[in-house]
Amino acid sequence: MGVMDKLKIFVVKEPVVAASCLIAGFGLFLPAVVRPILDSWETAEKVPPPPLNEVVAGVTGKKK
Repeated sequence: MGVMDKLKIFVVKEPVVAASCLIAGFGLFLPAVVRPILDSWETAEKVPPPPLNEVVAGVTGKKK
């Protein structure tokens, strides 16, 4: 009996465990692959955050 046959039997007997293993596989694979790709992209020049008094004025609706 080959590995694929054993895997098919396992999926039929334990579908919840098989689905959990599949989800865990994606959970391990995606961060290991996607994060380095995202980190390798050059980002645009960082925009400095606005001064806090401007943020407070915008939230409260008060003009300077």
